[in-house]
Amino acid sequence: MGYARITAVGLVGVMGHLVTVEAHVDRGQARVVLSGLPDAVLGQARDRVRSALVNSGFQWPDQRIAINLLPASLPKHGSSFDLAIALALLVASGQLPPPLIEGLVPVGELGLDGKIRPVRGVLPSLMAARDSPMRAAVVAPGNLREAALVSGLAVHGAVGLRELVAGLAGGAGLLAVPEPDPEIEDFTPDLADVVGQDQAKRALEIAAAGSHNLMLLGPPGVGKTMLAERLPPLLPRLDDSAAMEVTAIHSIAGRFEQRAGLVRRAPFQAPHHSASMPALIGGGSGMPRPGALSLAHRGVLFLDELPEFRRDVIDALRQPLESGEININRSAAVVRFPARVLLMLAANPCPCAAAKPNDCECTAVARGRYRSKLRGPLMDRVDLQVRLAPVGRSALFGDEPTQEDSRTVAGRVLRAREAAAARWSRAGYGRLPNSEISGARLRKDPWRLPRSVVGVADWMLDSGRLSARGYDRVIRIGWSIADLAGRERPEEGDIAEATELRLGNAV
Repeated sequence: MGYARITAVGLVGVMGHLVTVEAHVDRGQARVVLSGLPDAVLGQARDRVRSALVNSGFQWPDQRIAINLLPASLPKHGSSFDLAIALALLVASGQLPPPLIEGLVPVGELGLDGKIRPVRGVLPSLMAARDSPMRAAVVAPGNLREAALVSGLAVHGAVGLRELVAGLAGGAGLLAVPEPDPEIEDFTPDLADVVGQDQAKRALEIAAAGSHNLMLLGPPGVGKTMLAERLPPLLPRLDDSAAMEVTAIHSIAGRFEQRAGLVRRAPFQAPHHSASMPALIGGGSGMPRPGALSLAHRGVLFLDELPEFRRDVIDALRQPLESGEININRSAAVVRFPARVLLMLAANPCPCAAAKPNDCECTAVARGRYRSKLRGPLMDRVDLQVRLAPVGRSALFGDEPTQEDSRTVAGRVLRAREAAAARWSRAGYGRLPNSEISGARLRKDPWRLPRSVVGVADWMLDSGRLSARGYDRVIRIGWSIADLAGRERPEEGDIAEATELRLGNAV
């Protein structure tokens, strides 16, 4: 008869919560009772742990076994609790001294052969453990590089349960953390590969400088997808805080790359137009998973062929674009995923995607239905709208001046971002891009621009061409244009260019 407890971590969204795993072995009819809101996968842990113990050379207590996961009100899911349950049972049955598991956080799935297998979400799990009194963690070899990203916590790996117990007892068996691979600054794919489309490239640079949403409209073959793929290299590399946040999301989704380490480059997601609501927004059966919107956090979400997306999926983007997060309600919990993205949209002029307007074979009804998705509340949240024309022969065969590469443009974007962050930080708003500064602040002193500068935008607002939200976005774009030019404040030409990019090519 014995009792033991060990600390594990349960995930709800991207937040880790400490979970106490209790094990009690008592006389009585041999059975295993698992309590504490486990899901179906966790409920099967009893069979995995039993086979793992026996095949690792340990004894399975042929008695009444009670396993409880505290707090009982927190939903538990997945197989990451296997290792904690096994260690707690070894202590409760007298096969392992209790001091060996004090301050230890085990995270891993057990195979029937006793091998420790990698699981999703190790990074956010150990980030939660680091903020607790826990001193060490043990994970599968496949999760060792990921676990090593968490500072302030001693991290060990073990191939199997037998090796882990030997290592805890002072013998060989624990694996050391491998040396991280050097980080390489990458500017591919290169913006210089795109010929022509100077206005679109200008809009791309402005979008990167201020984190402004962008819409490209044009027939097939004009470079919409090429431009979208070349936007992430223009964005500044993620700092430590943002990189940990983004990497944690990718870890939960099972997309952590062992060689890459922390995600330093702005992520890029381009879901197909047939994507479902859970695939784009997040959710799904059981515990919700992050969708493409959250996987693009601090990066670019590219929706090509926007009118082909379902209307309800398009409308679901509106609230996360404003708040920068997604809240998914379930009966057992509310799951929050961050979703601060730069949204890039692309569409053809009509359903048949004719290269020239005169070649269009669509009916008026079909064109109206198609274009209706390019208007409305979502498009009001798009800052820049650019119409692309087919590339001419002179651009295609190199008769035009040499195009700027991504490294050069990224340097200007970085300087503009730093100028904006320093300005808003001195004002007490934080190191934010221009797109995240509220319009109310920009309309008040000392940031309010004189009428001589915003005259064009004022006229568009009075004439109804600009909504109040659109007016604020024009002012934000003007600040980004000024930052790219190295000016302290926007000038009349900056606001005029911002207004043109907002409305001049509107669909």
